[in-house]
Amino acid sequence: MSEQEKYPIEVEFPDLRAYAEGNAGIPYVYSYDSGVPGKHTMINALTHGNEVCGAIAVKGLLDAGVRPRRGRITLSFANVEAYQRFDPEKPDASRFVDQDFNRVWTGAALDDESRDSSELRRARALRPMLDSVDLLLDLHSMHERCAPLNVCGPLDKGIALARKLGSPSWIISDEGHPEGRRMRDYGDFGNPASDKNALLIECGQHWEAAAVTVAKDSCARFLLAAGNLDAADLPAGWLVPDAGEPRVVRVTEPIVAKSIDFRFAGPYKGLETFPAAGSVIGWNEGVPVQTPYPGCVLVMPSLRQVRAGVTVVRFGRLLD
Repeated sequence: MSEQEKYPIEVEFPDLRAYAEGNAGIPYVYSYDSGVPGKHTMINALTHGNEVCGAIAVKGLLDAGVRPRRGRITLSFANVEAYQRFDPEKPDASRFVDQDFNRVWTGAALDDESRDSSELRRARALRPMLDSVDLLLDLHSMHERCAPLNVCGPLDKGIALARKLGSPSWIISDEGHPEGRRMRDYGDFGNPASDKNALLIECGQHWEAAAVTVAKDSCARFLLAAGNLDAADLPAGWLVPDAGEPRVVRVTEPIVAKSIDFRFAGPYKGLETFPAAGSVIGWNEGVPVQTPYPGCVLVMPSLRQVRAGVTVVRFGRLLD
């Protein structure tokens, strides 16, 4: 393993085979309608196959028999094929099978029958369900031990929903990735004129126990905010106190590796803040990468799969 892969695995990876059939005509997807007017809320896990905290939380909701009082709740495990390939000796290898599942969410990519991959096939299967969803929570985790992040997208409606949740306290407003569109930005989730909305929560380091606590708390808060449940309907102990005052960081630009020859100037984990513009944070094929303004925040630095065209860090400006 490289130095960047030595985090301990503190949680067990649940066996999901019992959930394969689903109940909505899509494998590993369960949907429950209350019959009472309300939002259709979807909580999704395993967008990336090595991000287990969301799978533990979604499995917990299913096992607890949570049902909506109002509206409809859909619970899904996305890239199960990648998840089933997890190897603790190569913990990043199961992020995806053929391509990143979280970079295919445009109509053009999904409609192009000349393109095929394990992830595209799964996205196409999930697409009809996603088209009917009002509110989406996509549960993720990070390679580094960074504080949890609420990634709300570029729109004011995303920031407002993230603030409404109350936790995680760090809110990251961004445009996404040059490689392709994320699920949380798909369709009307990314339309400022639509009431549909989505959040992506990075719950913590991939395999730390604390990330499971954040994932469960995020599910509970999201279902309450959506109006699907009352507090008494939640599994015991899932809600935890607010993490602190919200801090909104607006991402201004991604730093994209030109090749595998990218290195950071320090052991960054994320949310490091540089008082001065022009601070060197790394080198891209030997060329210094400098902060563009005072108070620049590093968002999710990682070299786990560095190659040409991959975002290795993003620069952000603290708004609050």
